[in-house]
Amino acid sequence: MMVTFVSQCEKKALSRTRRVLDAFANRIGDNAWQTVITEEGLIAVKTLLRKTATKNTAVACHWIRSRSRSELVWIVGNRDQFNPQGIVPVNSTTKELIMDIPKQAPNPNFLYANTHLQALAEHLFAVGYVAEQLLARLTPDNKNGADATFVAGCLHDAGKIDPAFQDWVRNPKKKDCQAEDGQHINDTKFSFEKHPRHNEISVLLYQLLDPVSFKGISTGHKNAIKHTIYWHHAKPYRKEKDPEFSTFGGIHKKFNGNLGSLQFSEIVEKAQRLLQQIGEIDQKYRNTETSLINRIYCETVDLDSLANIKTTPLPNYKTYELENRIDDYRQQITANALHNLMRACVVSVDRLISGLSAEDLHNHVRYQTLHRLVDETLLSESSLCSQIQSCMTQFPSSERTSKQHEIAVQLSKVNDVAVLSGPAGCGKTKIALEWAMLKNGQQIIWICPRVQVCQGLFLELTSEQYLPDTNIEINTGEFKYTRKWGKGTAEDDFFSGDIVITTIDQVFSTIITHTKVNTLINVLNAHVVFDEFHEYIAMPAFNLLFAELVECKKSQGRLANTLLVSATPHYFFLDAVIGIQPEDIIEMPSFNPSKYSIEFKIFDEILQDESNPLYYEQSGNTIVISNTAQTAQKSFIRNQNAENAILLHSKFKKSDKHKLFDEVYESFKKNGTPKYNVLRAGPIVQASLNITSDYMVSELTTAENFLQRLGRLDRFGANSATNIYCVAVPELIHQGKGTGAAARFLNRQYSFAATKVWYRFLQTEEIENQTIQLPKLYSLYRKFHETELAKQAMESDLLACFKQGVQLIQNKVVDPITIPPKKTTEKGRSKISKHSLRGENRFVQMAICEVSQWPKIKFLNEYAYQAPVSDREQFDNLTASLDEIQGYGDSDRNLLAYMKSKHHNIIGGQKAYKDFILLNEARDPEFPVYLSYTPEGLDQVGGESARHSYAIYYAVCDKQPIGAISIKQLTTNED
Repeated sequence: MMVTFVSQCEKKALSRTRRVLDAFANRIGDNAWQTVITEEGLIAVKTLLRKTATKNTAVACHWIRSRSRSELVWIVGNRDQFNPQGIVPVNSTTKELIMDIPKQAPNPNFLYANTHLQALAEHLFAVGYVAEQLLARLTPDNKNGADATFVAGCLHDAGKIDPAFQDWVRNPKKKDCQAEDGQHINDTKFSFEKHPRHNEISVLLYQLLDPVSFKGISTGHKNAIKHTIYWHHAKPYRKEKDPEFSTFGGIHKKFNGNLGSLQFSEIVEKAQRLLQQIGEIDQKYRNTETSLINRIYCETVDLDSLANIKTTPLPNYKTYELENRIDDYRQQITANALHNLMRACVVSVDRLISGLSAEDLHNHVRYQTLHRLVDETLLSESSLCSQIQSCMTQFPSSERTSKQHEIAVQLSKVNDVAVLSGPAGCGKTKIALEWAMLKNGQQIIWICPRVQVCQGLFLELTSEQYLPDTNIEINTGEFKYTRKWGKGTAEDDFFSGDIVITTIDQVFSTIITHTKVNTLINVLNAHVVFDEFHEYIAMPAFNLLFAELVECKKSQGRLANTLLVSATPHYFFLDAVIGIQPEDIIEMPSFNPSKYSIEFKIFDEILQDESNPLYYEQSGNTIVISNTAQTAQKSFIRNQNAENAILLHSKFKKSDKHKLFDEVYESFKKNGTPKYNVLRAGPIVQASLNITSDYMVSELTTAENFLQRLGRLDRFGANSATNIYCVAVPELIHQGKGTGAAARFLNRQYSFAATKVWYRFLQTEEIENQTIQLPKLYSLYRKFHETELAKQAMESDLLACFKQGVQLIQNKVVDPITIPPKKTTEKGRSKISKHSLRGENRFVQMAICEVSQWPKIKFLNEYAYQAPVSDREQFDNLTASLDEIQGYGDSDRNLLAYMKSKHHNIIGGQKAYKDFILLNEARDPEFPVYLSYTPEGLDQVGGESARHSYAIYYAVCDKQPIGAISIKQLTTNED
């Protein structure tokens, strides 16, 4: 490949980069080089430049693709020296150009909403009216919510009466202003460090104008109005964390201080006249004698009341507080769900209305055609129903098929949110499709707890058995394909498939971020399936936010079109948190004639030999599922030469994980290729993976996971003999103790109390060594949820999980903030968000070790993955939790501190001053935390003796990768 390097370095960086580039390329100018080079050579150049990079370094590499086209490959150092295409800027101007001057000047006595010169009164009315109609269409039995949404929409931009905003919006230079999050004053001499934004002024005006005596809107809905007005834009980024911007009194003080000769009372009078004007438009539009707007503001305002709200805080983005009762959390869930609905409607409509010309908006109001905008927003037509109907005809006529149809009909008659419960292999996917068809679904959004569940479902639905010709889309953080794996989806087409398979994380972004809030309208307008929803119940924050989403859908009543699907529906959570009635839980009976026998094997978890059923050598068609990836890895390594086995867990790099997932599915699916006899896995395979086995070993776990794992044992009822389900029970848990590694792990998963009670319940029922069928097992599961001991244990686990979730939401779901735009970049690589709810992870790199001759370990001079040549290519990366990186609080295990002290000597570059600098950089895959180093690297700091005793390596063997594992775990029985 032929490349050109362009240097914009300054000071000492100029000579340093010249030395590097002169060694690899021919200098064709003072700051330009050109050469023919391999990909490996280009990576070497980039690595050397990064080692010496400072704030004065700026080098761009361009790949000469043809005579007329070049492509930016990467930039090292200061990106501000180049534009997004890697081109050096040569000039700029702030002068007014002739094309910037509009033909018609705005009226200085008129209030405008934006640089399109929409009349502010018309804009506010249109947003209020269309948002009200949108909410009314989505939630038809929510009259109070629709009224509150109308008020919020009519007041959301009332703060634009601010003289500073009106001066800015009338400026002819601003007519083509484009903004990601609404239009705000963006003059260079103006700063929001000292001046409130229009949404902050709007909520202050509503607080002052709201008549206490008016009871037509409840207190809860008034709070929701304030929340919607204030949060219809993200906060501006303010360098100075001025506490006055967080209270009503502070907003008044800041605003009043910037009014100059104008009195605040005049602003209030102007707001009253504006609302009167909106009321008149409303009366004329609806042809009524009065308007709700005329009743929601006082005609006389006592400004002395400002003293009463001086320290009153502005609305919080999420309102969760620690509680001791589940009912109290339910009230908070309901309040947050209302905020989500109103805010989504107002923000979506605001963006829609703001995109119209002033003339188009005026005509919509004048000719009373605003309802057409609602029709266009909610219009959804597809051939999905006919395609599902065609799919259903391919299934043979049988008692099972007939029962599946009957269950789908029952589910379609549930008034709001329905729950489909049924044992593994009963055809829940088929029933869910038929349910959507019976409900005339034009789009299905299929929400899964994990990427692996999405993968399995995408493969299943795109197969010949189901819907090979349907527009099926998978949309996760790392995979965005349509119809076929590997066929990328254009960004403009995200969430447009007839069936969209996505993770809960993508949907959460609609309620915890600002930019994707309008996607919630798509979710409300679609038929939604929450698959394997039981997995959220023990996940801090996820359970609360999941309940919020379900509450939003429940508010739609008969239009909810929502189905919760699980073999283990966790009846306690459904009743206590979501409030779903038992009659709305429809159970599909099992047609699997298989017989099962459950064996409890008590073991000493310290021993990792033949006495431990998780390490016992297996043969035949067997699945061994442990609670942790580490146990699966170590048992696989121990038995690698004695078993024809495959290992699957979550600690692989991306390419290995995808390849192994496919191999597991192909080998263990129905009528699969029996390439492997044994599957050793972590919890990753226990749900929504359509695989089966003839024998299973499972580590003791919750009732839900217990039955989910059992669903992979003779899933398709092919065995005539009794199937053995071996449950490995740690001896300490058997004794009722909470000590030991297994108990500590379950406690960290907020499931120890429920697991212990489930184990005792099974012992009381004396099911061990009995021949039992699936209907009996699932009836025991229901009975378990009805016992008081189980309810107390689950409530205890759930409250602990909720409390952790509230803290996580308060720490992670930060108030949306608009950061001043920097130069846009086309880098396009995914980074780890600072606000991920799944925990604090960072990108990591590690050396490879070979364990084919275990316990002998061979350390190789290569790393787990190599950086790609282009900045636009994704890394084949790995991630690890902060706890693992920092040794779970044990300084002897802290790999971050080791990297800080050794990395600059091994890899090069400058030494980091603080640990947190390395952690911040490791959100980018280009700057991972190194958890181990190659032998050649260690030679730079003393050789093999310098290896950290807890270093984490990427283990491989002759058969397959083993994944990330600590050297201590490879050489000892340590937890």
